Amino acid sequence: MDHYKPHPSATFEGYYSKFQLPSGAHLALIICTVPGAKAKPHMISFSYVPKDVSKLYQREIWVDRLDMIPFNDKSGIAFEQRFPGGRVICHEDSTTEYDISNEYFTFKAKTTSRTPWMPHMDTPEGLMVYLPLPLHWHVQSVSSSVDFSLRINNYDLPSQDASGKGFVHQEKNWANSFPSAHIWLQARDGDRGICIAGGQVLGLEAYLLGYHASKPEYNTTFRPPLSVKLAGLSPTMSVKSSWEDRTFHLSVQSWTRKLVVSARAPKGTYFGLSSPFADGHRENYLGQSFEATVKVEVYEAGWVGAWKKVHEEEFQRASLEFGAKYYDPAGTEQRRN
Repeated sequence: MDHYKPHPSATFEGYYSKFQLPSGAHLALIICTVPGAKAKPHMISFSYVPKDVSKLYQREIWVDRLDMIPFNDKSGIAFEQRFPGGRVICHEDSTTEYDISNEYFTFKAKTTSRTPWMPHMDTPEGLMVYLPLPLHWHVQSVSSSVDFSLRINNYDLPSQDASGKGFVHQEKNWANSFPSAHIWLQARDGDRGICIAGGQVLGLEAYLLGYHASKPEYNTTFRPPLSVKLAGLSPTMSVKSSWEDRTFHLSVQSWTRKLVVSARAPKGTYFGLSSPFADGHRENYLGQSFEATVKVEVYEAGWVGAWKKVHEEEFQRASLEFGAKYYDPAGTEQRRN
């Protein structure tokens, strides 16, 4: 919970929760603040994304206040996010309660479990989380069970999504500035899943990767220095992203293991979201799809010799996001792709 708590010295903080609902729809909830910004400093972003993305329901609400309230008593509450029309309470035991009601929607939820980044690792960055880097990324839970209720005004919501049980992925960013270009990928199916975030920062291209395989012996985490390129070069990582083709390809390796990840989401399945920068939120600065297909290949080798493929699996209806310079419509009025 320590890394999920507020970081008051950061230029911005953004909390992202992606819910998987009974109908197969997803709900993306973003709570983000840029305290020093004069324009659009505080955002509550709500995107209900059914399998038929043409029925997307989306609202970005610009509130005049968003408080991150720490608790130092014995209440069991770690901190609370409070804003006009709602609040989110995060407990020390990692339980999270959402309670949001406004003229557009009402959403209440409470998590009942938590799955950390890895059984032996609480955060993707490892010890790097303590360094004064310009950008940090923490995944609080790759999958938590959740009880919820949802109402969207003037929208034909499937009855199974009005209330019930689902799952939620929870993460946050805190930083001095958002990356000049970035990729985010996330998939979860039962106990298996993958999550990747990275892009261009400090003149480097770097990625964090966590893979929960269907066979736990292939569970893998990669982080810099293995997953970083300097001046476009790296002996351990290759990466290619193409907004034109809506594809992303990443290969990263240690001495004995290599992961190759390929992802693609069809055109027409992306929706735009706003991103935080020091001057405030910039609308439509990233494109996200929940209809990606992700293929993961695991290779192993000894200290010498050729790589041998030892495991392979695929994820459907995964998330793929292109941001800023990797997202051609960034900053335009084109919100659907």
